[in-house]
Amino acid sequence: MKNTFINKISGSARIALCYVLVSLLAYFGAHYLTGTIIHISTKFAIGALWAVIVGVVVIQATWISTVEKARFQILGGFIGAILSLIYLEILPFNPVWMGLLIGLAVFLCYTLNRPDYAVPAALTVAVILIFSYLNPELSPLMNASLRFSEIIIGCAIAILIVRLLPYAGYKTV
Repeated sequence: MKNTFINKISGSARIALCYVLVSLLAYFGAHYLTGTIIHISTKFAIGALWAVIVGVVVIQATWISTVEKARFQILGGFIGAILSLIYLEILPFNPVWMGLLIGLAVFLCYTLNRPDYAVPAALTVAVILIFSYLNPELSPLMNASLRFSEIIIGCAIAILIVRLLPYAGYKTV
């Protein structure tokens, strides 16, 4: 009984450490990227937030399942980024059009028989379009590229951390 409790505490601490490391490294990685490219301003912190969200969402109990979840996030994010880029090249942000574009992203993912890409695609559309509303001076290409880069950062860091600190058989996530 005591050994089981200690194992549970140890497993919980390892999981928590994974989340701490992914959050910090994704935040600083995206913050550095954005700052390097755009000469940082606090209004660009949403990019760091996006990388943290992606990293946390991608963490799974095993390295293989983390890689698979990252694949869904990256490919769905790519679809969302492309759709957002095309939209923003034609029209400015509008919440009604954002909703319709999210619907189009989900429709496209399901039509392509890739339902696992739908949520990441939809979230990427929302993040890119809202970011364009908050920062209209940022070009659509730069916005979509940065948000997609932050997806890559969050995914890569989650994969790395889960690989370096496996959950050691403790599967509650």
